[in-house]
Amino acid sequence: MPETAAPVITNIAAYKFATLTDLKSLRERLVTQCRAWGLKGTILLSTEGINLFVAGPAAEIELLLADLRAIEGLEGLMPKYSESDEQPFRRMLVRIKKEIIAFGVEGIEPAKYTSPRMEARTLKQWLDEGRPITLLDTRNDYEVKLGTFKNAHIIGVDHFRDFPEAVRKLPEELKNQPIVTFCTGGIRCEKAAPFMEREGFQQVWQLEGGILKYFEEVGGDYYDGECFVFDQRVGVDPALAETESTQCFVCQTPLSEEDQKDRRYEAHVSCPYCYKTTEEQMKESIAVRHEQIRLLTTPLPGSVPYDHEQPLNVPQSCDGLTLLDTLATVLPHVPRMELLMRFENQRILNQDHQPVPPHQVVRAGERYLRLIPALVEPEVNLDIRILHEDEAVIVLEKPAPLPMHAGGRFNRNTLQYILHQVYEPQKPRPCHRLDANTTGLVIVARTRHFAGQVQRQFSRGEVEKVYLARVQGHPEQDSFSCEAPISDVPGALGSREVDEEQGREARTEFRVLRRDADGSALLEARPITGRTNQIRIHLWQLGFPIVGDPVYLSGGQVGDTQTLDTEAAPLCLHAWKVTFTHPMQKQRVAFETALPTWA
Repeated sequence: MPETAAPVITNIAAYKFATLTDLKSLRERLVTQCRAWGLKGTILLSTEGINLFVAGPAAEIELLLADLRAIEGLEGLMPKYSESDEQPFRRMLVRIKKEIIAFGVEGIEPAKYTSPRMEARTLKQWLDEGRPITLLDTRNDYEVKLGTFKNAHIIGVDHFRDFPEAVRKLPEELKNQPIVTFCTGGIRCEKAAPFMEREGFQQVWQLEGGILKYFEEVGGDYYDGECFVFDQRVGVDPALAETESTQCFVCQTPLSEEDQKDRRYEAHVSCPYCYKTTEEQMKESIAVRHEQIRLLTTPLPGSVPYDHEQPLNVPQSCDGLTLLDTLATVLPHVPRMELLMRFENQRILNQDHQPVPPHQVVRAGERYLRLIPALVEPEVNLDIRILHEDEAVIVLEKPAPLPMHAGGRFNRNTLQYILHQVYEPQKPRPCHRLDANTTGLVIVARTRHFAGQVQRQFSRGEVEKVYLARVQGHPEQDSFSCEAPISDVPGALGSREVDEEQGREARTEFRVLRRDADGSALLEARPITGRTNQIRIHLWQLGFPIVGDPVYLSGGQVGDTQTLDTEAAPLCLHAWKVTFTHPMQKQRVAFETALPTWA
């Protein structure tokens, strides 16, 4: 059997300014009839008239037109016709609007007055004769991308509501020159041209029927490209045939065949007009993160009093002791009488949040809670600067003073707390540590999986780290190193010390960058191993303590402050450079920060 040809779809576009009333009942009737006739598209109704784009079988289209022409004021409704192989609309919509074409200027009423109209053939004749006229494209910029008249003046708007302001910026000399306004089907010019007359333009015409009528009557002479239409066809050529143009799913920009060949075009993902490089996307994302950090830290999250439950895990060494003796062992700096007061005030709880007595015998591994009511944390510097962000890692510059993890007096005023809030529901994990008083680069993994990969690089010594340190004194040699083993057991304020017998192997390499007249020197430090406080301890051991260090003081003394006050002089130690293997890209990546002011 011979194949049956697919039915041709008739498309009509029409508008008419007229005084319409009883819009609700008219809308209901049109919805019912159009759906019964199998028509799809959009009809806009307003007290100022009608605007429609409808498609369907030719006979049913004529039924709709007959019905509309029977309405007072719409007798002369004349549509523009075109055909397509497929239905360009998904559904039938009839809407009531304040205006059938949004303009927002009072006193412009096309049903009462319009500017002189110019027929398509007359315009072509004028262009053939070379008459000095200005063709003014009133359409939106995204429509113009597909095509416009040669040498036309583009008004440059994103929406027709912006047209009045754009007109007021036109050159003054245009007010005395012949101007022909045009748009897709003529409806916008019904308001654009009278508005221009009101603004003082002396010779203004509107192209009758717009670009589509021009195509229908004279073809594509003096026109470059195709015409954007507001349906699934996107564009039609001067023969009013559907083109291969499409529309970007993301930014809605019309795309020509050439645009679709661009490497930046990916259906439903991006196009040449909205495509962003990875670098651009990252910058936008980082800007959003910085704003979130600013909002989250104003005021500081730990500055608002809150009840905090601090966990206490019973160590093996306290197995079988009373809870009071366990606390005295774990918190040797807290007087025993103060610990007893905490029990009396019901601030020592079990995991069910119930108070427990001081004489309760504990077992290793058990977990208790220390309730700290109305806690207000010390101020910190939360000027966190994200330098890089991707699916696997975040590289940021940590300010100081700022603890990285919860502990002691800090819980919410910490780097990790802030990152968890900003990246929720993810819980980013720092892959290494910087002291609260140390500034500089920190590598943070977005997931546990990536954290493991980067942390293994640290443990194997594969991460290259370069610090800057300002020290007291002038080292004699320009380059030197220290291999003093460092204790694994914390002392006062969590400090460590050199332990030649039981300490863990440690090595740091130093290079003098500058010796200053004030008796200090600027050093580059490269920790080959990664022990706690390694750089600080090695320089302290060598007799060159870091300027501003509150713990490792000159003369081998240990200070009485762990985390500096925000007003105190800074610890002059900065994580300056870092190089590691990216866990996704499997390539070496390097990051560097600007020098701190003290350097």
